[in-house]
Amino acid sequence: MTPRFHVALATLIGASLILIGCSSPSSKAGAEQPLSATVDKISLKSFEGGLSASGLLTPREEAAVTTELTGYRVSDVLVDQGAFVAKGQPLVRLDDTLLKAQIAQYEAVVAAQGASSARADSEAHRVDGLDNQGVLAQEQIDARRIAAKAAKAQLDVAKAQLSDLRVREGLMVVRAPVAGRILARNVRPGDISSPSLLMFRMATGGVVEVNAEVPENRLGDIHAGDHAQVSLSDGRTVQGVVRLVSPELDAQTRFGHVRVTLPVSDDIRSGGFARVNFALRATQVLSAPEKAVHYDADGASVLTVDAQNKVHKHGVKTGARSGGYVSLIDGPPIGTRVVLGGSAFLLDGDRVNPIDPTPDAANAPQGPSRP
Repeated sequence: MTPRFHVALATLIGASLILIGCSSPSSKAGAEQPLSATVDKISLKSFEGGLSASGLLTPREEAAVTTELTGYRVSDVLVDQGAFVAKGQPLVRLDDTLLKAQIAQYEAVVAAQGASSARADSEAHRVDGLDNQGVLAQEQIDARRIAAKAAKAQLDVAKAQLSDLRVREGLMVVRAPVAGRILARNVRPGDISSPSLLMFRMATGGVVEVNAEVPENRLGDIHAGDHAQVSLSDGRTVQGVVRLVSPELDAQTRFGHVRVTLPVSDDIRSGGFARVNFALRATQVLSAPEKAVHYDADGASVLTVDAQNKVHKHGVKTGARSGGYVSLIDGPPIGTRVVLGGSAFLLDGDRVNPIDPTPDAANAPQGPSRP
């Protein structure tokens, strides 16, 4: 080795010793010193909260219009879809030409049977008191009395048949069973009547409701008689009243149905879409500061601080927001400390130096920092 090489080697070794000397225990301790982080607590807060839900417009109650008669031709349809009708109002008229001919025929039959019954009754009365007198044979006396009874029975049958035809005559005009609005018309002139023919569908009273879908955990906040603001698809807003909160849930969606009754109006049509805003009573709910809730691919979470000042990621389900707080549908218990902001600088298990959110600290950056 040359002297120049020895000099270079000595220089390199000296530099290495200097670097090793710089890595002192004090610098390692500084690297392990915990970050300072502003913390707050999970608490109960009063939320005025509104709740929004959507649903379809449906009739409160539907009525079907049919006829009890079979085999008669429809001569006139007197109303159309969308019309408001009164209870008992004529809707359809059936052709009664054949029926009137049958009624005339049976009126004649009743008249003839009435005459026959009167004659037989008169002959039966003539033998009153002649029993066992020897004037007429007992068989003849009994025969007259039986003939009178048979004639009376035939008269009753004819009257019953005539009565049936007159009932049919009254049914030749199909009337509205309730007052309401015609939703659908399925009958035309020329159709043949049948009980299976659904002539009209009606909304009873013309009343339309919103069949709103509400999550299971919020159904208990809504009660019959509550007022709600309903936004229709055409931009209008009307006031509704909760009529019914469903006693059961959809097994698949876990949603329940709330029926909100709307004011009767020509412009509110069933089958449309509406959004309902329920004005709920103020309630105390589990909540966390908005700055403590973070969102990533796994959903919402908070960083909690345990008794050893170590942080842990805790998934939460959030609800309404109010006054800088977020309601927690599912989250840590009351009193749990959570870090405000700075989740990007902390990992699960990191130790922090917790700082209370004093008024002065509220104006300072919320992320972790070194003291």
